[in-house]
Amino acid sequence: MDIFDLHCDTLYRAITENKSLNSQEMEVRLNDDPKRHKLQCYAIWIPDDLSGDEAERLFFKASDKIVRECEKHHIALITSGKALNKLFRKKKNSAFFTIENGKALNGKIENVAKFASLGVRMMTLTWNEHNKIGDGAMVENPAGLTAFGKEVIREMETNHMVVDISHASHALFDDVAAAASRPFVASHSNSFSVTAHPRNLTDEQFGIIRDRGGLVGINFHNAFLNHNPQQASMTDIIRHIDYFLALGGENTLCFGSDFDGGVLPSDFCDSRVYDTIYEILLQNHYKESLIRKIFCENALNFFENFDNP
Repeated sequence: MDIFDLHCDTLYRAITENKSLNSQEMEVRLNDDPKRHKLQCYAIWIPDDLSGDEAERLFFKASDKIVRECEKHHIALITSGKALNKLFRKKKNSAFFTIENGKALNGKIENVAKFASLGVRMMTLTWNEHNKIGDGAMVENPAGLTAFGKEVIREMETNHMVVDISHASHALFDDVAAAASRPFVASHSNSFSVTAHPRNLTDEQFGIIRDRGGLVGINFHNAFLNHNPQQASMTDIIRHIDYFLALGGENTLCFGSDFDGGVLPSDFCDSRVYDTIYEILLQNHYKESLIRKIFCENALNFFENFDNP
């Protein structure tokens, strides 16, 4: 069972807590099964309360950190879709470098190309509040993309960087759907119909991502899984998977766990939960071919082909 996880905050913790990506204190565990391959997207989270200069400095610190950590722990840091399949099959552990919050750009359009040259494969446009790109999901009376934000979308697509709309306001989502010429993703977002949280996707939003050939990663944060976060469990993960599949998401669905960033349900504590989820899906009569799509193949195919418009 290969695994491709679109989102975690382990890199941010590694920097701010001066720890290794392989620390036993992290929720993300490196794959130790020689028969399994795992690709983890390591996001550098940029808190909304940082200044633009602070955000940009944190990005460059993260860039240095992930290169060192990948070399130290023999993780293949994959920087292009063309190299993806070969490196993924060659290494037990692979990684993408991603950004959570376009505030990292510090309002500099030239940073899109610069960040792409440093291996960034995907960027969440906002976190919860406003930045120079547009408004996040927690902004009251939000606007959509700014003029700078529209320029960012064009530059990201030119530089083969995937647009991620997790954390986007509805207005921002609509503007991205209008402006984007390439498929885009929601790296770590669940179903609003199942759990009515503003960070989750409406059926219409999911359908747009699906029809564009994008991806939606199931998030394990308890408040996005269940209306009563304290009661969230693995069962809720299955509920969100079932719902999105009923919307035709067989080729769209994957995982975006939010390990080391979200609050996990009480019945698991780290990324070893994937083995249990796999068994639950089998017990629920999911075909193994569908499980493989959700666990890895959908994301692998998307990123492998993204560099070839």
